[in-house]
Amino acid sequence: MLNKLWLVFAQAVTILLALLFIFATLRPEWLPARLAPPPPPQVEAPRTAPAEAPASAPSAGQRSQAILSYSAAADRAIPAVVNIFTTMNARGPSENPLFNDPLFRRYFGDQFSDRQQTNSLGSGVIVSADGHVLTNAHVVEAADEIEVLLSTGIRAKARLVGADPETDLAVLKIGMDDLPALEFGDPETSKIGDVVLAIGNPFGVGQTVTMGIISALGRTQLGINTFENFIQTDAAINPGNSGGALVDTEGRLLGINTAIYSRTGGSLGIGFAIPATTARQVMDQIVATGSVTRGYIGVEPQDLTPELAEAFRLPRKEGAIVAGVMRGGPADRAGVKVGDILVEVDGKPIPNTATMLDVIAQLRPGDAVAFHFLRDSKPVTLTIRIGKRPAPGARLVE
Repeated sequence: MLNKLWLVFAQAVTILLALLFIFATLRPEWLPARLAPPPPPQVEAPRTAPAEAPASAPSAGQRSQAILSYSAAADRAIPAVVNIFTTMNARGPSENPLFNDPLFRRYFGDQFSDRQQTNSLGSGVIVSADGHVLTNAHVVEAADEIEVLLSTGIRAKARLVGADPETDLAVLKIGMDDLPALEFGDPETSKIGDVVLAIGNPFGVGQTVTMGIISALGRTQLGINTFENFIQTDAAINPGNSGGALVDTEGRLLGINTAIYSRTGGSLGIGFAIPATTARQVMDQIVATGSVTRGYIGVEPQDLTPELAEAFRLPRKEGAIVAGVMRGGPADRAGVKVGDILVEVDGKPIPNTATMLDVIAQLRPGDAVAFHFLRDSKPVTLTIRIGKRPAPGARLVE
């Protein structure tokens, strides 16, 4: 009997506990306050005073746009960069005199002659609204016809105003007005690591923009031009980019793309551009006179290296050694001798031959200028009347 009562009691308790669990889960409000489960703890977030964003702070989209896109600079520069097409008609000498007979040529024309037509492709930069275009001299070298293709698709004939092979620059003129001219920048304020864009027509595929940084400044003694002061960049420059624009992130002209270092013909990340300051000086002279006038004294210089200074027990390790003197030239008339070491020109120190060429080139022909030399380890000052630098190709003689 007791076992039966205990079994009924146990079953009743189990049923009551089950009902209590169900009510606590589904309807806790039906239970007495003491039996209701405690409410979950309320976690209050830390309160901070709202900070006002600066009025000039850009949004996230604006910041990413400023960092990741240079479309504004490209939009400013692209209209001023043109493609240049040149044509050269080559006619070799005919071995058969019959081909040169007027009667024969009257009936048969030039179909038996060895006339050839060659085309080349490069780039250029419009630098004035009235149609002056800067490009490389080697792009238009020996061209019989020059044609430019504007970014709008318009083709126009161009004439060669003048060229300067010693800097590899040339100026063309288009017979059009109100053209989109590219603004000149200031390469002197540029720094290594600045972002630059190269714009041109590589391999004739069409106008192309590539991006890189300035890798080095003032590159000289590369054997590319007589007067060198290149901006080096890793922006992709390929054949066809010659004469195109190197611009900063504001779309201003920093240089004229002119050469690459390559073992394959393609870009290896080492390209060179002529600074815009040099390009502008050359352009101004060509537009004014049709050519570039530079100072000249008639010597063949050689760098004074530390090894040479040590070998000859010279008192200094910088300067330019006079390795040759042109007979009858300005330096010869002033008494300059082979072996003299040029250390200063008109108050400007001369650490190497590149500086010497640049300094002398900027002197005005006809002026008398003081040159300071070392001769047998003794200072010598000579006054040289500056001459006009002859055309490229003149040989110096000792």
